[in-house]
Amino acid sequence: MGSRPVVVAAGRTKFGEHYEKQPERLIEEAWLKASGEAGLERKDLEACYLSDYFLPITNKLGLEEGFLSELTELHVPMDVVRSFSSAFSNACNAIQAGKYNLVLVGGIEKMTDRWDKIRDDLMLLEDPWSYYAGCTPEANHELMFRAYVKRYGITGESLEKLNIALAQVSVKNHLNALKNEYAQFQRKITVEQVLEARKAARRPLGLYDFAPISDGAAVVILASEDVAKKLTDKPIYVLGSASATDYLTYPAREDLTGFVVSRLAMEKALKIAGINLWEIQVLELYDQSTVMEMISLEDLGFCPHGTAWKTVYESCQDYKGYYRIGEKKLFVNMNGGLKADGNPLGATGGAQIYEVFKQLRGEAGARQIVDDKPLRYGCVLELEGFGTKGHVHIFGVEGA
Repeated sequence: MGSRPVVVAAGRTKFGEHYEKQPERLIEEAWLKASGEAGLERKDLEACYLSDYFLPITNKLGLEEGFLSELTELHVPMDVVRSFSSAFSNACNAIQAGKYNLVLVGGIEKMTDRWDKIRDDLMLLEDPWSYYAGCTPEANHELMFRAYVKRYGITGESLEKLNIALAQVSVKNHLNALKNEYAQFQRKITVEQVLEARKAARRPLGLYDFAPISDGAAVVILASEDVAKKLTDKPIYVLGSASATDYLTYPAREDLTGFVVSRLAMEKALKIAGINLWEIQVLELYDQSTVMEMISLEDLGFCPHGTAWKTVYESCQDYKGYYRIGEKKLFVNMNGGLKADGNPLGATGGAQIYEVFKQLRGEAGARQIVDDKPLRYGCVLELEGFGTKGHVHIFGVEGA
């Protein structure tokens, strides 16, 4: 294998409702922040990979490569994929193969521009079977919650603690977002508010259990090792990257209480990186719902199946900024997660990588992790659909 991919810079916009900004303004803003950090110009780029789910629908943009070419005034190779992680993986592969030395990975979404139709689009993206059965984008999350409770026989006081634990996930992520200038929701919430929203909806999960619909953009600049040394004295290496897929239709899967794609991708990424699970200190999870953050702790191997809610519940009694798992500390969704940071699909994975990149470089500002051990390894999990495809990326500092 050739050169290891290195993240040399990253930039992003604030996530939220950006009715007043065209897509090109958002991606340009993210690019300028990243390029300024590394002292780069557009002419330095050898290739570009862009991600979006709905840009042709929401903003009537076809052949997005042409859109990006006009924006950058470049004629280099460009490809568009769905998720940021897919774009990121393609860029990593190209650098490892020795094809390119400096690559832009960008993600953008303008979901609020079609607020009236975007929920239908989301449901078709997740599970057409459920859509035609009359379900909403939240349906599979509730089905997974019910399946989890049934499988592990959670009743009585334990069920009450599980419900509180899921509320604590939301409270924790909103608390982290208070320190994130780019977050869509920068306000504190309480467990009581989460529980009341569920009562108002008459459902197991309520308003505060789900990530919002968002606009935004993110950019990551990847380089080969030789080029990276000329651009930064704080390189962050991509040590392992892997993905896996599962059936599109959620009810057709063998296990309804977790995502096999997360487990498979994590196992492979760890093997490629050559580290063990417990060396990971900072973790960005794909919390489209509070259930998904809890489930992901189990799928990735940090908690035994059926027990993550206990870890959350106990850790959040006197929350100190991390989940306590045995003698280990795990810092999760320090940017506020999808729940509070926002979820512009094509850019979401970029924001996750941005957070791990900044944390490992010690540049996360007010939300910077302070621990008795120096940060060496971070991990990102991004999912497509409702666990139909999973991506895991493991990052490390030089010498890790």
